[in-house]
Amino acid sequence: MEHPENDSSYRGLQVNSGVASQPCVNPYRRPRRKRPEPTAAEYVEGILKGDVSMLGRAVTLIESLAPQHQALAQEVIEKCLPYSGNSRRIGITGVPGAGKSTSIDVFGLHVLRQGGKLAVLAIDPSSERTSGSILGDKTRMEKLSVQQDAFIRPSPSAGSLGGVARKTRETIVLCEAAGYDNIFVETVGVGQSETAVHSMVDFFLLIQLAGTGDELQGIKRGIMEMADGIVINKADGDNVDRANLAAAQFRNALHLFPPTPSKWVPEVITYSGYFELNIDKVWDMIDRYFKYVKETGYFERKRQEQAKYWMFETINERLRDNFYAIPEIQALLEQKELRVLNNEQSSFTAAHDVLERYFSLLREK
Repeated sequence: MEHPENDSSYRGLQVNSGVASQPCVNPYRRPRRKRPEPTAAEYVEGILKGDVSMLGRAVTLIESLAPQHQALAQEVIEKCLPYSGNSRRIGITGVPGAGKSTSIDVFGLHVLRQGGKLAVLAIDPSSERTSGSILGDKTRMEKLSVQQDAFIRPSPSAGSLGGVARKTRETIVLCEAAGYDNIFVETVGVGQSETAVHSMVDFFLLIQLAGTGDELQGIKRGIMEMADGIVINKADGDNVDRANLAAAQFRNALHLFPPTPSKWVPEVITYSGYFELNIDKVWDMIDRYFKYVKETGYFERKRQEQAKYWMFETINERLRDNFYAIPEIQALLEQKELRVLNNEQSSFTAAHDVLERYFSLLREK
């Protein structure tokens, strides 16, 4: 395009046409080679050697929804299973802001000082609108994340706490095979995820706060019945008296609950994760618990019950996936949904009709 400024009437002014537009792709850059997918044997070999990179890739494989990845993941898990089961699995929960990540940071350092290896599996909530997750737990574990013997892996809940919990359960097997003898599982917060996490850990630790209002609001029967130990965080400075008062209230509340299946009486301890106060007392409580349940035989019984629970959970999940994957069922569900929305059929009879059709399809096969 010719510039009008180059006309002879504009003496002393000239505009050059410039250079032609260049392609945005660098022609000298070689295409990046895609790493070949390791075989199941290579995954297992790397995991057993303690290769963190291979362990991370195996966890990603477990979290993948691709059918070919799922088949390979199950093969890896089966081969790692004989090398698992030699860790202490500890679930950590508490209300948002209770200091779970900070506590895990200092608890983890305490474990590493004793010569152990630690894996932290954090379930991070996903947005219901965008399905995205921050996965920022590592940033709140500044000291632990730089330790060589610590493996931190956040996983998105992706709207399905049950599915994520199952993948977390399988990840525990891989971490144990890699030589991690302490596994921390951090939950989303007080809610539905606690039941799933409780079914995969040996010790369930509940972190509470004091001085935030009515302490009795924190005493929820469902979550307290699952707890094997209760700790009051931020017991420092002017908050020490309030933390001691809250601890006394929790101890009184525990007396009203029926005995735990293990017959262990949950203890209540105050501590400060930020100032690292009484961390050794919290860990001594956990040591006493494991010594007690192993002496009584409850440790092995609970592990067996958990294995049976996850077998049935996996069956239920596969049946549900199979049900919704059948095209004829999908079409029938759309029809029944319209009838229910138009008040032409009740929800219960519509569900009955769909299930009857599903059972008839199974009989035809």
